[in-house]
Amino acid sequence: MPPAATTIAVAALGYSPSPRPTFDAPTLIRAEDGVRLKSRRRCSTLLRTAAWRRRRLVRTGSKLGAVKIRALLFDFDGLILDTESPARAGWEWLYGQHGQELPSEKWALTVGTLEGWDPWGYLEQQVGRPLDRAELDQRRYAHELTLLEAERLRPGIASYLAAAEGLGMRRAIVSSGPRAWIDMHLDRLEQAIGWDAIVTADHDATRAKPRPTLYREALDALQVDASEAVAFEDSPNGATAARAAGIYVVGVPNQITRELGLEKTADLVVDSLAELPPADLFALVERGRADGAPSDDR
Repeated sequence: MPPAATTIAVAALGYSPSPRPTFDAPTLIRAEDGVRLKSRRRCSTLLRTAAWRRRRLVRTGSKLGAVKIRALLFDFDGLILDTESPARAGWEWLYGQHGQELPSEKWALTVGTLEGWDPWGYLEQQVGRPLDRAELDQRRYAHELTLLEAERLRPGIASYLAAAEGLGMRRAIVSSGPRAWIDMHLDRLEQAIGWDAIVTADHDATRAKPRPTLYREALDALQVDASEAVAFEDSPNGATAARAAGIYVVGVPNQITRELGLEKTADLVVDSLAELPPADLFALVERGRADGAPSDDR
């Protein structure tokens, strides 16, 4: 069982109840086994403290971590690109066309996986009759695509991709979605080049998250060990899958997944990757690994 994320983050930051007076005391939101950086200002305070600790460790000859990060594994929907909001908006539109409201608690079950809830079956139950799914789905999808056209890479993603390339790290996309969907958006965003692996479920629910199958396939494709990789996820289903494969998980919630309890499954949760520069995150992860690496239960 991976160590509690609170322990990892606190140890990585060198936090103590009485920090150096140069900085304000960092404020954390603690959960059962997760920690979330509360705001941009407090995130900056934590990172300044971490930077001071790293300089001190270098001066004294101490090591930040025993495990080198060799690969970054990214979820796609909701992480690289916020497709979650347009997808939900499309279904909300469809439900509204039939005088119904999309139940948020049931929709949450579908995020990051291929199973969990059947929005078509539920809608037909509510209206009391079968629906022309093919025709209505075309209209719903058209509405969704209209919203998606305005979406760009989520904040901080470009910096992490560039950092990985500059440091010679391997990069992969690990998604429960279909490959054609991902390729379409990567082409639109001019991000189709540079991936060492793209692993997708392609409508196969037996391989989809929260099962660890896709992540294990990605590790094999990249030829790296779980201890050498970091996964970025926006949903509990995705974080559960990565941790089950023994990978350190950074949770980056979006508007849809922010209240789904990602801090309970990810090792570290940040509001945005734009708030946490790659070098600082790598230092946090390597320090956390040195204090206690997640177990690979493959």
